[in-house]
Amino acid sequence: MTIILGIFLLTLLVIVAIGIVQAEDLFTGVMLTGIFSLLMAANFFVLDAADVALTEAAVGAGISTVLLLGGLALMPGRERRPRKMHWLALGVVTLTTMMVVYATFEKPRLGDPQAPVHQHVAPWYLEMTPELIDIPNVVTAVLGSFRGYDTLGEVIVVFTAGIGVLFLLGLPGAVGERRPEELAAGRSYLGHHLIPQVLGTLLIPFILLFALYVQFHGEYGPGGGFQAGAIFAAGMVLYSLIAGEREALMIITPRTLMILMAGGALLFGGVGVLTMLLGGGFLDYNVLAQNPVTGQQWGILIIELGVGLTVTGVLLAIYHAFAARGR
Repeated sequence: MTIILGIFLLTLLVIVAIGIVQAEDLFTGVMLTGIFSLLMAANFFVLDAADVALTEAAVGAGISTVLLLGGLALMPGRERRPRKMHWLALGVVTLTTMMVVYATFEKPRLGDPQAPVHQHVAPWYLEMTPELIDIPNVVTAVLGSFRGYDTLGEVIVVFTAGIGVLFLLGLPGAVGERRPEELAAGRSYLGHHLIPQVLGTLLIPFILLFALYVQFHGEYGPGGGFQAGAIFAAGMVLYSLIAGEREALMIITPRTLMILMAGGALLFGGVGVLTMLLGGGFLDYNVLAQNPVTGQQWGILIIELGVGLTVTGVLLAIYHAFAARGR
């Protein structure tokens, strides 16, 4: 049954991808892109990658679609067809497709216990996580502790990307100086539509509550800072679309967004500095408490909070930057 469902979803992905390429109307292309992301999230759930599925649904189908629509407001609604065929581009795409298809013949079967990934460090993670960290979600243990350096790098990348987008849109100075009512002018995109307004008003509190649950329950189930930040930002974007940008920026002001962006990354890095001051290594959570296991749990909880703050700040800042450009 799982194989049949997977083949069905992959077939839909191919159909939607072809539709995206063929769509001359850019609005249609954006909507199909959101559908593609939802299908990808469903594929991740089928593959038991619930953490990735949550992120794909919130970012790919939610916030990315809104940002693409914001970018679409700054450009013509239809694609300008090229006058001649780009044979070099077609050849590169064809060659790449053939290489990817050929590479799939060497992949192990889905769920094969003898696959290389299950013979490397995965058994050690599964064996040592209960002893060293004592949390049920091994994914959180790997990302927050065993691979803490990598996760810190990912947070810095998200923070840098947010700063880069704000510089390109010319908002860094204006965000800190202008008041929310001047920056947003209270514009609402869905406020005059009854169904989105009623459903959004009912769903937004549950979306934000679910984001907090994912944030602080990531050690015991799918979730963590990346997923929680994306879900929380999606809820606030929906609120902005219904109530207006001014009202949304009154709740989380532009200056607060900047503090969230930088503060989350600083909180993550600050944990590493604190562990060094306490006599341990960088991001060695064992020294945060007398019991090393308790120290690991506290460290993961704090750095995941930093991840959630940065992701929330970056996604909301980028959204409001695009919304401001629409005027």
